Amino acid sequence: MAVSLADISKLRTMTGAGMMDCKKALTEAEGNFDKAVELIRKRGQAIAAKRSDREAAQGCVLAAAKGDFAAIVALKCETDFVAKNADFVALTQQILDKAMEAKPASLEALTALTIGGSTIQQLITDRSGVTGEKMELGMYEFVSGPAVWAYIHPGNMLASIVAFNEAGLDNQVYKDVAMQVAAMNPIAVSEKDVPAEYVAKEREIATEKTKAELIQKQVEAALTKAGINPAHVDSDAHIESNTEKGWITAEQAAKAREIKVTVAEQAAGNLKQQMIDGIVNGRIQKIYKEQTLLNQAFIKEAKINVAQYMASASKGLTATAFKRVTLNEE
Repeated sequence: MAVSLADISKLRTMTGAGMMDCKKALTEAEGNFDKAVELIRKRGQAIAAKRSDREAAQGCVLAAAKGDFAAIVALKCETDFVAKNADFVALTQQILDKAMEAKPASLEALTALTIGGSTIQQLITDRSGVTGEKMELGMYEFVSGPAVWAYIHPGNMLASIVAFNEAGLDNQVYKDVAMQVAAMNPIAVSEKDVPAEYVAKEREIATEKTKAELIQKQVEAALTKAGINPAHVDSDAHIESNTEKGWITAEQAAKAREIKVTVAEQAAGNLKQQMIDGIVNGRIQKIYKEQTLLNQAFIKEAKINVAQYMASASKGLTATAFKRVTLNEE
């Protein structure tokens, strides 16, 4: 049956689908708008299923704070073109608004909430049908506290939220700390908040690295004492090429190989655990300084850390929690 341009436009307004998709749906539904809407929704579900193995690496990240609650949502899609579409951004904002209203406890709970009679998951599926791209609600994070702040970096690909223990201070302080989280990507608020398994893994890596460096230092000292430049014999490939170039003699090449084996073995057996522990502890402290929020150098004034900056606004002020969401490659 023939369908009018007015009906096509009406269905497009209702669903956001393209003109040709609306015309096809109305034709198949013989002018029945409810059936046409259902057809478009089914098409969206089919597209979502077909593209389930595609990577949704682009999207829109938005955040908000109100009262004692702040949240971030990230609606993901496949292309930057769709991510910047006004309807896609508007849907992300609708989802964020619902999160701020309902304060769900998880991503799954958020997708089950309804907006205008449809679940958020259904709205995402419908929008996928309109654009032809895979879409998913990739992330949902929230914090709560006496004071909260949300920061959205220009471009809608990165946002942060922070909770504080004191309300009623200059908003610039809250904003600065939220921007610090966005810019410097700390792993925890303070050293006591760093997961024990993370510290254990970093300690293991630092221990092996420290042992290797201490051994290498003794090997290089022995090579230098033997009149061999350590840089010329740092690998078998370099030894061979530098021998061919005449930079080292065949005798030096053989001597270098011998030193690298024997001295390394001797050094490994004589390493002092106390020295290793001291170096490793220093490296762990460096991680705390560079990667925990309160200990990081403040981005606006590197001579002080974030804890000192907050104390300058209020002696007892501290951040109690934060979340950071980004779709940027880092």
